[in-house]
Amino acid sequence: MSWQDIKEILSFVLFTYGESAITVSQVLQVPLLLLLAWFIVTRIGKLIRRAMLARKVAPDAVHLFSRIYLILAIAVIVVTSLEILNIPLKAFAFVSGAIAIGVGFGAQNIINNFISGWILMWERPIRIGDFLEIGDTKGVVESINTRSTLIRRNDGVHMLVPNSHLLENTVTNWTLIDNIARSTVRVGVAYGSDVEKVGAIIKQTLDDHDEILDGPAPIAIFEDFGDNALIFDGIFWVCASSEADIRRIRSDIRFRLYKQFNDAGIVIAFPQRDLHIDGELKLTGRSPSGSEANSESSSESNSEDEQSRQS
Repeated sequence: MSWQDIKEILSFVLFTYGESAITVSQVLQVPLLLLLAWFIVTRIGKLIRRAMLARKVAPDAVHLFSRIYLILAIAVIVVTSLEILNIPLKAFAFVSGAIAIGVGFGAQNIINNFISGWILMWERPIRIGDFLEIGDTKGVVESINTRSTLIRRNDGVHMLVPNSHLLENTVTNWTLIDNIARSTVRVGVAYGSDVEKVGAIIKQTLDDHDEILDGPAPIAIFEDFGDNALIFDGIFWVCASSEADIRRIRSDIRFRLYKQFNDAGIVIAFPQRDLHIDGELKLTGRSPSGSEANSESSSESNSEDEQSRQS
């Protein structure tokens, strides 16, 4: 096959649109250009992402910029492909309108989650790395996708939450502004304990802990007179990125308080109940002596009956 034959094949008109003729060469150019353009776009996107992360840009901002860059790149590639084929954009006006109506009725939830995802990435009420509390579930945000948000729970299980659920329901973001959180350790001591000494031990234990913030300063509060104990609360502020960090700090404080109370001779209270009985207690039942007397009387009556029968 000569070069002239190849040119004739490539210049063969497959179909015409208006005054534009679509040839074989144009149709073959489109997939090749798409592959080349996609390779270049992805490589540039990775380089931009690495450069932004190297400059310590927030991960959610990098994620948002990557999504915007990808959508713009796809739009440019599609328009360029149509220009190569000499197909104007108005040719898809009717088709795109019909598709939009069909998708709008058939995929309302998907579109709702898609738009919600862009709102989350643009307004940034929830960011990558934030610690969220959704109902009874707590976890760290790992990624915000166009349809759902990936959250890693405290037990290590990944959970996919629809983006619309995060916008339409109450969500507690522990780290929206900063990682500072307040926590409390409660302890009850026995009645009769030196309350001044108990408060001083709790305050000193909180002050000596390295992970407890100096401002706001930790305090010890005599909370209440309980049923079985005098209730004290140690209130403190920590810088923690997850609930696991707060639980670890509370556990460490409890270990120290237990040791300090033992050394000081202070008893940690436990539930106790006093039972009061009104009236007299009466024992029911026959004594052994009564049983013997009853047996003797029954034997005497039996002998008398037998004598009367003989007579």
